[in-house]
Amino acid sequence: MAVASPRLRVLFVNRYYAPDMSGTSQMLTDLAEGLARSGIEVSVVCGRQLYENPEAALPPHEVIRGVRVWRVRTARFGRGKLSGRVLDYATFYFSATQALLQHTRHCDVIVTKTDPPLLSLIGSFVARRRGVVCINWLQDIYPEIASRLSLSPLPRALESRLAAWRDRSLTAAATNVVLGARMRDYLVSRGVPPERISVGENWADEGTISRLPVAASVLRQRLELADRFVVAYSGNLGRAHDMETLLAAAQALRDDPGTVFLLTGSGANMRALETVARQQQLAQMLFLPYQPRVQLTDSLAAGDVHLVTLRPQLEGLIVPSKLYGILAAGRPVVFIGDPAGELAQLIGERRIGFSVACGDGAELCRALRSLRDDPAERERMGARARALFEERYTLAGALARWRSLLAHAAERLQSQSTIASGAGPFRSNSHS
Repeated sequence: MAVASPRLRVLFVNRYYAPDMSGTSQMLTDLAEGLARSGIEVSVVCGRQLYENPEAALPPHEVIRGVRVWRVRTARFGRGKLSGRVLDYATFYFSATQALLQHTRHCDVIVTKTDPPLLSLIGSFVARRRGVVCINWLQDIYPEIASRLSLSPLPRALESRLAAWRDRSLTAAATNVVLGARMRDYLVSRGVPPERISVGENWADEGTISRLPVAASVLRQRLELADRFVVAYSGNLGRAHDMETLLAAAQALRDDPGTVFLLTGSGANMRALETVARQQQLAQMLFLPYQPRVQLTDSLAAGDVHLVTLRPQLEGLIVPSKLYGILAAGRPVVFIGDPAGELAQLIGERRIGFSVACGDGAELCRALRSLRDDPAERERMGARARALFEERYTLAGALARWRSLLAHAAERLQSQSTIASGAGPFRSNSHS
């Protein structure tokens, strides 16, 4: 009689999880719930805060749509000051380590994300202690990002030491999932073996975002933008993103009554941009907070074209994940960043928009006017964008890739257990 295979048990680690609306939280929630629906036993260790509300007191334990969520206690200073953020990070590292040592008794694979940075160090430590497989899911690469933005409070020698420790933790992992080829190439240049790196791009949920005509957007109607050309930005606008070029274009177009900039989301540069727009009385710049996820199709449909931005020095360290929602909504993309960068190359190859160098506000104006004056080409670009999304960036496709990746990790665990014990397909998880 055939013996049923043991149910694979996966434990994710990230500071934010549902009901939080931040980007890393939404990606993790999509993946965790999708894996749970497919029969994998999924748990998450996260914090009790919300990205936009450090005072939130989410319950320490609950089950959300089949995913068991363990929320650890941390400091609650929030993102306003660097010192407070460091304390939030430090307390999360400590509490998450304790939670992982406890809950890995009931898991086979740990998957660490990168909020806060360097969680791979914790994952590697716990995996060794508990005899489980560790996978790192890298949304960004620190401490290099802070260093290249001149934001790091650490001495250069300590930065180098942290990067070396991180590289060792990545090398020790079963695999490291990165968001693009340049991120992969950067880690290889750091000495991480290429066979320990897997490119797994982020996604948007095809069940949540559909392609609507602009006239169908309730938000657009509510804002009385029906007859305007709407240049949209949706999501976090932080220090990694160029606001100066966007501002220059808005200033140049301030006397164009037909063009509106609709900026939805938050972030350090979003707040700074809103302040400048108010001071300069740039009335065509409209700012909204994050919209509920159930309204994402509608809010993305409000834009005729969407902006994405990344500072050139961060190529290979970050991939702007807001791209995938824009593609799902079937809208042209204007990228502000390195015209020779990974995203710019994709936009050019698939003819889904334009790329503009940081600091070239005049070229951004020309690109926007070109799209404004050619609605037929906007429609063709939008159709190509949606086709690209369905080809490469759906949630269904991502779930299939992750199930394969986790199955391979389970095989690795089975092989290790068989060698160690001489029997049984899985170890018993009866760690002391």
